[in-house]
Amino acid sequence: MRKLYLLFAVVGFVLPYYFFVSFLFTNGLNLQLFFSQIFANNISSFFAVDLIISAIVFWIFLYRESQRWQVRNWWVYIVATLTIGSSFALPLFLYFREARIGALASETRD
Repeated sequence: MRKLYLLFAVVGFVLPYYFFVSFLFTNGLNLQLFFSQIFANNISSFFAVDLIISAIVFWIFLYRESQRWQVRNWWVYIVATLTIGSSFALPLFLYFREARIGALASETRD
């Protein structure tokens, strides 16, 4: 599963940023246009609100799982969500969480 999580993290970085960089090349860092396009119609607003709610749920899950499995630097995934996106931060967290679970399991076997 770890390799699949890592693959999704890479895809979750590359695909969204392709569109973001395309926007930047066309419009520059025009935040007013950026937010007006995100909420341009009901469908785009649907996706934006869905993503915001999903990110908040991920942060709650992230915090709880980080405590449960003693994953360090949990705040890095919040920064990754805000700067890159949930499609990158969530699989990246799952990748490192799986590594931590494996490490804890091997410690208890020893």
